[in-house]
This record gives sequence, C-alpha cells and structure tokens, in this order.
Amino acid sequence: MSVLLPNMADFDTIYELEDEEDEHVVSEEHLPRYCPEPVVMRGAGHITVFGLSNRFDTEFPSVLTGKVAPEEFKTSISRVNACLKKNLPVNVKWLLCGCLCCCCTVGCSLWPVICLNKRTRRSIHKLLEWENNRLYHKLGLHWKLSKRKCESSNMMEYVILIEFLPKYPIFRPD
Repeated sequence: MSVLLPNMADFDTIYELEDEEDEHVVSEEHLPRYCPEPVVMRGAGHITVFGLSNRFDTEFPSVLTGKVAPEEFKTSISRVNACLKKNLPVNVKWLLCGCLCCCCTVGCSLWPVICLNKRTRRSIHKLLEWENNRLYHKLGLHWKLSKRKCESSNMMEYVILIEFLPKYPIFRPD
C-alpha cells in the first residue's frame, strides 16, 4: 500500500482557492436588525425649569412588558424623581432671584440657575448610566436623558428615552 505524500517543502504553504461562485460577504453593519421605536417618558410635574420637569410619571408603559419588571422600572423612575426633588427647588429659588435682579445685573444673575440646571442634568445622566450598567444593558435596554421638541409648542423639553438595543443575528457563522 503506497501513500502519495506531497512535497514537504510545500507542506506549510497556504494557497488561496479561486472559486468561480460569487460569494457575497455582508458586514455586520449592513445586516438587518429588529429594533422597535424607543419609549419616550415625558415629564409629568407641574414645574419646569429650562425644559427639565420636576418629576416623571412612574406608570409602567405596556411596551416594556416582558422586558423589565414593573418594580424595577418604578424603582428607577423613583431614583430619578428623588434626584429632581432634591435639586429642582433650589433651581427655582435661584431662578426667581435671578429674574428679580436681571435688570440690574444685565442678565448675569441668571448664570447660577443655568449652572445648577446643568449640574442637575449631569447627575441624572450619571444616575441613568449607573442604572444602565447595573441592569438595563443586560436586558437589552438603554436609558438616557434626551432633549426633544414639545408636541404642543416650539419649546424644548427633557425626556427619558428608553431605547431597545439592537439584536445581533446569532445564527450567522463567525
């Protein structure tokens, strides 16, 4: 029984095969992904300072059924509302003082309110990032504070967007 062995010098050489078939390789960016529209949580409070409402509604949206537990959702919204409850009354007081002194200070008295509002937004961003890392990214969701145009007027408001992270096709070979 004789076995034909290839030339040992060509043993480690890698050759490219030229297929006559047209193979279309599609990158992951071009693969279709199912991603529903984000859930928009609008402010439900009666006071709004520079587009930031003093609270968000804790009512569980039906779109999130099966994605997140209603208790977790309510806890997250309650944390955001607690942050707003702590910071927004101070912002309102500074806004009133700034408006009273605005004529004398040529508008400079409104700077503390702008800075406090920015600090409040940053703290909500940090809180939502912590919530995302702790729970929601594992569930395929991403929460963020976003500026949107009001439906009723040309004013801008801050809303919480709950985005669905895209699902990657797992049946595609590596």
